[in-house]
Amino acid sequence: MDIELAKTFLEIMSSGTFNEAAQRLNVTQTTVTARVKALEDALGKALFIRNRAGAKLTQDGERFAGFALNLVQTWEQAKQAVNLPENQQASIRIATEHSLWNPLMVDWIETIGAAEPKLNIYSQVGETETLITALEQNQLDIVLLHCPNYYSGFVVEQLAEEKLIHVQVPNRTKPDLFIDWGSEFKRQFDASLPQQRQAAMSFNLGPLALKIMLKNGGNGYFRTRVVSHYLAQGVLEKVTGAPEFTYPIYALYRKGEHSVYFEQALACLKVSVNKSEYWQV
Repeated sequence: MDIELAKTFLEIMSSGTFNEAAQRLNVTQTTVTARVKALEDALGKALFIRNRAGAKLTQDGERFAGFALNLVQTWEQAKQAVNLPENQQASIRIATEHSLWNPLMVDWIETIGAAEPKLNIYSQVGETETLITALEQNQLDIVLLHCPNYYSGFVVEQLAEEKLIHVQVPNRTKPDLFIDWGSEFKRQFDASLPQQRQAAMSFNLGPLALKIMLKNGGNGYFRTRVVSHYLAQGVLEKVTGAPEFTYPIYALYRKGEHSVYFEQALACLKVSVNKSEYWQV
């Protein structure tokens, strides 16, 4: 069977609509519809019920879902096995949402490379939902994120308890900087400070906002591990009375048995998380 048909089926199941699946697959909705028809013709069964709300699996579609996932996973594993460089024995596919690549992902890759030079490392930075979909389809092995939502079939392991705290440059406390640390942060922020979302400058990358603030002055919310060094030196100070927000770090991976290389990569991740000096960048 054409693997693209199984991938398309899984994307529709995950997104809930043909249109969203087409966007994720970077094809037209007509192509998605044609693939579903080809798959349904091959199986002799209807797999989706379409209505204004989207696309819902039929009973036959629900029965086929596990097989589709196994097909895609087996194919990805096969591609991975035959495409390794000659001097490498296995691979690990790791990913993180945007707010965690610097410095955690950088250090993690370096730690894995030093511990196991023959391990091929594939890394990715992306949106949370995209990474989780890739994890479901066995295109990734471990994903780092802040808000895991405890998806079925995954292990959710908390690696660190982190906070976002409000800091400012002494005697240069303006402008206000708003850093988008994700949906959970914005929910907590709006509940505590609904009148302050509007800021003179907005960012979706914490390290960039911090460099701008250190150079030009201002205030904003940053991770405690990142700003602790500057607080100790007096370069930054905490804003008195400002609320603090939880921002833990999680590893997300599929349940089941894992290879020795997977376990080694996970151990390297924990080493990286427990380092204190690299957060002070």
